[in-house]
Amino acid sequence: MAKPKPLILVVEDDKQIAKMISEQLEAADMVTQVYHRANGVLRFLQNNFANLLLLDVRLPDQSGFTLVEELRQQNINIPIIFLTADDSEIYKVKGLEIGGDDYITKPFSFPELIARIHAVLRRAETAYDYHVTRNATISQKPFEFCGAQVNPMRMELTFPSGKTEKIGRKELGIITYLHQNPNTVITRRSLIHSVWGIHADVRSRSLDQYIVKIRNCFNSHGQSLDAFKTIHGVGYIYNREVTAEEEAEKKNAQEEQ
Repeated sequence: MAKPKPLILVVEDDKQIAKMISEQLEAADMVTQVYHRANGVLRFLQNNFANLLLLDVRLPDQSGFTLVEELRQQNINIPIIFLTADDSEIYKVKGLEIGGDDYITKPFSFPELIARIHAVLRRAETAYDYHVTRNATISQKPFEFCGAQVNPMRMELTFPSGKTEKIGRKELGIITYLHQNPNTVITRRSLIHSVWGIHADVRSRSLDQYIVKIRNCFNSHGQSLDAFKTIHGVGYIYNREVTAEEEAEKKNAQEEQ
């Protein structure tokens, strides 16, 4: 099966430059999505996966540095290459210190830009392992959850009716954790730590909102979530039959530890 083309988010306020970058990257077998402002990038990445963010530092609505800080606060660890006309050492150091993977100054050659993108993508393939949350990656195999087929690669649910529904990063992380820990009481804290990270400042109310979104999604397609129950004051439990293959995988994992 052919390897999927990497999705590159191009965030550049100069429309002509953005268009040229997009054309060159697509000619190099990549898929691009262009933004001219920071607004919308965070919202997109909260609910979708992208392989790399090509980010101008100076944007009309906010600094690219500020956008990166917001992404990191929400545990969205997309690889980032800063692209800017400001070649001062202070900016370069700041860009790398806040989590940038590379820093390219204008003017630049497209062959160099493409080579740098490929280099960052190669590093990210092992460093990030296509994680969309702490516990979920788009490289995971599709699996069944309460009658729906979960496709991590496409970040979507397919219901028995054949209809599909896009899901966000956190919803995918929650469903993945429940699927991986069936027939076991899961505390709210353990679920938050697994999906958001152990140091994340996430309140139970925020978790509740994502659980409600999952329930509403299934209800809108007439799909029961009886197997997924809330244990008041404690957390949740997902009851399902575990296959022999899953039992064997779990046993092998325990033996390797």
